[in-house]
Amino acid sequence: MGIGEGAVPYQEAWEEQQRLHALRVADEIPDTVLLLEHPPVYTMGKRTNPADLPLDGTPVVEVNRGGEITWHGPGQLVGYPIVKLPDPIDVIAYVRRLEESLIRACAAIGVDTTRVEGRSGVWVLGDSLPDAVVDPSQVVDIGKLSLRMGLPLGIDPRLAGPEYAPSNAGQRGGDRKLAAIGVRVARGVTMHGFALNCDPDMTWFDRIVPCGIRDAGVASLAGELGRDFTVADALPLVEKHLAEVLAELPEPALGR
Repeated sequence: MGIGEGAVPYQEAWEEQQRLHALRVADEIPDTVLLLEHPPVYTMGKRTNPADLPLDGTPVVEVNRGGEITWHGPGQLVGYPIVKLPDPIDVIAYVRRLEESLIRACAAIGVDTTRVEGRSGVWVLGDSLPDAVVDPSQVVDIGKLSLRMGLPLGIDPRLAGPEYAPSNAGQRGGDRKLAAIGVRVARGVTMHGFALNCDPDMTWFDRIVPCGIRDAGVASLAGELGRDFTVADALPLVEKHLAEVLAELPEPALGR
């Protein structure tokens, strides 16, 4: 939809999402994904803790997605899939697919990422700490995965496999979130989506508690690679792997 000098203001992209969502609900268009870059903006999901907002009073846009507060802006590739999900609606499985597409895209450029128990998004794990003692109070119960998207949900056992790193209960250095995910599903069709940090000014995250997570940091592809890596570089990779992963979804029933 626009990157670089063509970056799309948040409100403009939100209006386009709503327009496409209505068309997809009516089966007037196929599944569609908006890929873009925003001018700087903070957005907050429905479960944002007021204590996580900017201390300097910087304006924040309230949105109707899951998740908490985050930042969008130059150097970050944002994706808004407008996708009709098959019955029965499984939001968790859909979020897993978004994560999988980004994990594959990162792997294609040599950045090893994973999921973390109890936390949505795509992560770079901190290094293991020798002689670390696990803090039981920090261990996430995989049977109660909340994803910060609503009330705790039971997790499908098939999703609790080795692709999840254990929650960091003091056994690793700081984990770093490379991509954030926050979605909404209305009338069976998705909105909002993901944000992948390519080469943003990371100081934007210093004003907030990103995604409400206080015991982990944020990362960028350029930082992990130790070289320039732009949104334009990431765009074809993310488009390729997102198309592959979403194509694996079963076909939804027409007219639902």
